Amino acid sequence: MKRENYALSKQTGTNEVAAPKPSLAFGDAVALIVGIVIGAGIFESPALVAANAGSNVAVLLLWLTGGAVSFIGALCYAELATTYPHVGGNYHYLKRAFGQKVAFLFAWARMIVIQTGSIALLAFVFGDYISQILPLGAFSSALYAAIAIAVLTALNIFGLQQGKWTQNLLTIAKVLGLLLVVIIGLSFATPSTPPTTPTSEGTWGLAMVFVLLSYGGWNEAAYISAEIKNRQQNIARSLLWSIGIITGIYLLINLAYLRGLGLVEMAQSQAVAAALMRQALGEVGAFFISLLVAVSALGAINATILTGARTNYALAQDFSLFRFMGNWQYQKSTPSMAFLLQGAISLALVGLGSITRNGFETMVDYTAPVFWFFFLLSGISLFILRMQEPHISRPFQVPLYPWLPLLFCLVCGYLLYSSLAYTGVGAIVGVVAVICAIPLLYLDRYLLRNK
Repeated sequence: MKRENYALSKQTGTNEVAAPKPSLAFGDAVALIVGIVIGAGIFESPALVAANAGSNVAVLLLWLTGGAVSFIGALCYAELATTYPHVGGNYHYLKRAFGQKVAFLFAWARMIVIQTGSIALLAFVFGDYISQILPLGAFSSALYAAIAIAVLTALNIFGLQQGKWTQNLLTIAKVLGLLLVVIIGLSFATPSTPPTTPTSEGTWGLAMVFVLLSYGGWNEAAYISAEIKNRQQNIARSLLWSIGIITGIYLLINLAYLRGLGLVEMAQSQAVAAALMRQALGEVGAFFISLLVAVSALGAINATILTGARTNYALAQDFSLFRFMGNWQYQKSTPSMAFLLQGAISLALVGLGSITRNGFETMVDYTAPVFWFFFLLSGISLFILRMQEPHISRPFQVPLYPWLPLLFCLVCGYLLYSSLAYTGVGAIVGVVAVICAIPLLYLDRYLLRNK
């Protein structure tokens, strides 16, 4: 039985169905991708990478390798997004390649685990750092996290224009702040230990886990592919330009850490950016970095909120249980009910994190295995769609096919293994949350047959 499109809730003046429209320019797409990727990772991961690298050169090579892997992944996503521009992003690719059941599991996982867990994780980072400036008591971090989610969700419900301009401003502030840290680290800070002192032989595999965690998020471009102007050119351009900008910033910031702190001090630091700024400028520098991390987290939260609700909207088109999320506000260019549900789940996860008193780590464990499993399936979908639909027009094709997509899939498989091997009970909770979607899928099928 053919399903109806439940987005027919509002008509435009020309009797067109309310649906996503091209509203994002090339610069808007770049700001979104850069804003998502440069979140908390670059302030948390460099110390862990340095501890497992063994030398200055190894540190920089690891971050360069992470950029190269992300670039290969971006090439794969550029082909998928330009060939199948759709507001559902990965949901649409998985549906075409594997069918509705797998696509449903992904959309559920993204709604319950991946996207909402990422929003809560970033909100805890914002709460942790802004609490250093203005604490609100025992649950200060969780309170700030909840406020950030509520305010940014409301901004995005008001309209795409408000969401994208908020994102552009936050991304500009974040990049300028990071460049200032680079300048200070390279010019003023002096390491207390020799910068070439090795720490140990290192574990490159574990180091790459942290590196690729910091590069995560560029795939969110898939969810705005239907809303990018001149998409056949700008989707691929925005992905590749974003990865280039991010890689350059990551190399510079790590060079500043190495120059300002040295490898040993960098590896031993609990807050490497704060340590660098405190050494260069004293407590004023520590205040500045806390503010910068808070702004970076806000930018990532806003971009993750904006792209996350798009999958929920796409899910509503195919499954009657989620029909209420299929209302697209044409004038505002937003799926308002999808935003509200996403915000509610994210706030619930903030509550979970506040109970465990270990919000950030809990959310990392919760999201990582599920994320890498579906990321791997997205890479495999490129091979399947090439075979199933050989005659479809592909404005952009991955160079060196099939070797580059195969390499991307191998990396995803390794990260899936690593995320299961190194995470705790939070990973089990995330996997169980996804499995809970199976009875809902069959309930939806039952309701459809008996409608």
